[in-house]
Amino acid sequence: MENAAHAPSKPGSLALVGMGMTLGSHLTPISRSHIEQADVVFAALSDNLVEEWLKRMNPDVRSLQGNYAEGKSRMLTYREWLEMIMAEVRVGKSVCAVFYGHPGIFAWTPHKAIEAARAEGFEAHMEAGVSSEDCLYADLGIDPGRYGCQHFEASQLMLFDHRIDNASYLVLWQVALAGDTTLGRLGGTGPEYRQLLVDRLAQDYPLEHEVIVYRCATLAIEAPRIERVALRDLPWVKMTVSETVVVPPAREMRPIPEVWARVKALDKVAETVTEA
Repeated sequence: MENAAHAPSKPGSLALVGMGMTLGSHLTPISRSHIEQADVVFAALSDNLVEEWLKRMNPDVRSLQGNYAEGKSRMLTYREWLEMIMAEVRVGKSVCAVFYGHPGIFAWTPHKAIEAARAEGFEAHMEAGVSSEDCLYADLGIDPGRYGCQHFEASQLMLFDHRIDNASYLVLWQVALAGDTTLGRLGGTGPEYRQLLVDRLAQDYPLEHEVIVYRCATLAIEAPRIERVALRDLPWVKMTVSETVVVPPAREMRPIPEVWARVKALDKVAETVTEA
């Protein structure tokens, strides 16, 4: 049974949906339905072409992009988005907010909007979408289950004491914004900041180790960006905030003999029980 604290008691509602990464091909039928049936659609999309496409499904599409400004903290922008969305929910409207990819990945506002709407007694839910991570696995031919896969936001990896497993894949997000503690540099930081990231990675990888700069396609006629460079050259590679950096494994996985022995012992016990 649904938690009573989340049971809707007011007429307004909120749906957070992802349009996927490639225009026109990743939008799921249920997300399209939410867009078409909403009273108001908010769009956190940086492409006017995409917004025009949304207007074919719903005439009341309101862009959230105008809240961004160079030097203005992105967190302030996200809080403004939250208030704009909730203002329409509170007056009883069916609201749909559309984000690139998956609405719950690298997106502060959707999670806070769900939390706020439910706390105020409104129906609210999130629909999964095709994310850039999904596209990455397909375009680069990576199976995260083969060696394991770690994901970090680049600045977080630089500034906090995370442990890297260099026997697995390492995926770094928002590398162009590496080191931006102001949250206000829309165009990214610069080579000197990415050098700090390389210095951090050099603790676990040789500087000649090959890394992949990746950006998924957003139009069906485009090809993804897949550029392989040495780790030492990463600071000077041109990239936008859309690029992701993938660091392949640098060593073989090391077995733990003690655990292998215990597993084999359990196998023998299981075989004995089966035979009995």
